[in-house]
Amino acid sequence: MTYRIIPAIMSGGAGTRLWPLSTEAKPKQFHRLGGSGTMFAETISRVCGDVDDISFAAPIVLSNVAHAALVEGELAANGVAASAIVLEPLPRNTAAVGAIAAALAQEIEPGALVLLLPADHLVTKPQAFHAAIQQAAPIAQDRIVTFGITPNRAATGYGYIKRGAALADGVFAIDTFREKPSAVVAQSYLNEGGYSWNAGIFLFDPAIMLEELSASADIRDHALAALQAAERRGTEIRIDAAAFARVPSQPLDIAVMEKTKRAAVVPCDIGWADVGSWDEMWRLSEQDEKGNVSHGQSVVIDGANNLLRGEGVPIYAAGVQDLIVVATPDAVIVLPRQRAQDVNTLRKRAAQDR
Repeated sequence: MTYRIIPAIMSGGAGTRLWPLSTEAKPKQFHRLGGSGTMFAETISRVCGDVDDISFAAPIVLSNVAHAALVEGELAANGVAASAIVLEPLPRNTAAVGAIAAALAQEIEPGALVLLLPADHLVTKPQAFHAAIQQAAPIAQDRIVTFGITPNRAATGYGYIKRGAALADGVFAIDTFREKPSAVVAQSYLNEGGYSWNAGIFLFDPAIMLEELSASADIRDHALAALQAAERRGTEIRIDAAAFARVPSQPLDIAVMEKTKRAAVVPCDIGWADVGSWDEMWRLSEQDEKGNVSHGQSVVIDGANNLLRGEGVPIYAAGVQDLIVVATPDAVIVLPRQRAQDVNTLRKRAAQDR
């Protein structure tokens, strides 16, 4: 059996933890980070064409209205025609996006499944990703399936999923969702086994998603009302701002997955990362013999375990270690790798000083 799947690509994130490269005007999904193309282009390439018993339809793209030109440019550069480009006037999180994607999929191709996925994640093993989708597709006829990433360290920056009873080969019911843990708790999850990182990627039948959103009916109903009031021009759908502002903002995990009895998880190793910090970018990148990662115009002498990225601004460093140095025409940041989360603080300070 061939499963028809409509990718619904979420491209609304700002990627502020990768400032000053990632900005509100051009967030991280529109930059090259870990691949030959931008993260948006890499995402599209993973969900195009036919793969064994999967047939991907033209994607739905859901984006901030401010990035309309960037989305159109990425689609054109990669020769992809979207079935719909949904432009959101303000962020309302993934539950609203899931409702809109489900409703549009029913319009575009009744009977197709929806693969809801972020545009700003790294997947270095696309074949393993396709294999996981193939495992999930039969179960997605009756359940909302999420993809759990097999953990390779006691990460504290991700939520975790504990799997329950087996539903099919490689597919499990979900026992519980766990919030981002402490280091001690995360290590206990690894020691116990049966836990996966929550990647926020979902495969579902649109009718089931809309039905299970009845647990958060105010989100679903306001999101669909905003879609109904949208201005449509060809494939472009501009969501009405006043109507969308009435949608409660909540993640799909909380609005649906933690409440439904029809959730499932496929644990998988797909080379996944959400590239959520410059320290993670260092960890994921190819390092030289001294552990340095250099991008663009950057040179380090007698240094070790540094990430240096020069975007139109050359960087020269000597005798330093364990640093993040990122330079763009707008700003330069310098901080220890272990304080990578302080990038947001620096970004907010820069905004105050303007």
